[in-house]
Amino acid sequence: MSIQAKDVEHVAKLARLNLSEEEKEMFTEQLNAILQYVEKLNELDTENVEPTTHVLHLSNVMREDVVQESLPEEKVFRNAPEEEDGQFKVPAILE
Repeated sequence: MSIQAKDVEHVAKLARLNLSEEEKEMFTEQLNAILQYVEKLNELDTENVEPTTHVLHLSNVMREDVVQESLPEEKVFRNAPEEEDGQFKVPAILE
């Protein structure tokens, strides 16, 4: 499979990009180089390789949920731009 200049033009049109002729040529070459690399990867023998979702074994590291003392209100609102009646005051987004 190879990418033609018309393919790059089509994708550019979908993305609403105006590409110069030099850019179209450059992207055509770059995309073809990527496809050649992917085709080279298809040469690998993966017959005995087990499918995985990640190359490393990962597991969630969860800590115990421990109830802790909350910060005092004056400390919480110290860096707030505005505070009103014990709540953060933000600009209205709905009328």
